[in-house]
Amino acid sequence: MYKDSIAVLADIHGNSLALEAVLTHARAHGVHRFYNLGDTFYGPLDPEGTWAILKNEDMPAILGNQDRILIEGGLDWEKVPTFRRTLKSIGKEGLEWLKTLPAIVCPAPDILLCHGTPKDDMSYLLEDVTTGLPAMRDHTALLEHLMPEANGCSLVLAGHSHHAGLIMCDDITIVNPGSVGLPAYDDDTPPHIMASGSPHARYAILTREGSGWEVEFMNVEYDWDSAAAMAKENGRDDWAEWITTGVV
Repeated sequence: MYKDSIAVLADIHGNSLALEAVLTHARAHGVHRFYNLGDTFYGPLDPEGTWAILKNEDMPAILGNQDRILIEGGLDWEKVPTFRRTLKSIGKEGLEWLKTLPAIVCPAPDILLCHGTPKDDMSYLLEDVTTGLPAMRDHTALLEHLMPEANGCSLVLAGHSHHAGLIMCDDITIVNPGSVGLPAYDDDTPPHIMASGSPHARYAILTREGSGWEVEFMNVEYDWDSAAAMAKENGRDDWAEWITTGVV
């Protein structure tokens, strides 16, 4: 059991089945505090069901880049079926909740939550992807992304890349818990892929140990075939493949 631990979730992307499995798994291990690092709803799965779960949770959350897109909209996005469906699914109540979320937050004096980096929700914190695959950044580059926002922090939690990772940078523990709802994807700015290698829902449990942190990455089984069926039904065969394999 994990007394006084925190479960860190990121990149749910409307996958209510994965979210429910992660919450159940964490609570079965005695964890009842949760942080949500954003990109909560966007995707061809079940944004409505995801909102139905989260609106009853006492869970500090921040805004992800694709949450922000739902708020900002625009003519180009309004042509995208997944955008329109996600916005309709969460309704006015879900959208208004997103509007209340900060880009970064410190739920404790020495803990910082961000989606990408503290400065930019579209940038990866731990990974450099210029080769097309994720490679861990060196400490100098990490500190450039972190400071001054992370000054005085012992822990920085970031999502966005869907790629679980841990780096110790000076006295700061930096953790990406991986993605709850989408274990793989590709992107074109720059061209790269992120692939966890399996369909499991991912999150991390963190426990304060003295002046540092103990981190355990969790991989949770759930009904990913049903999640993939939702993606296919909503016109996203690529998501269906990523969800059932964790591979691009």
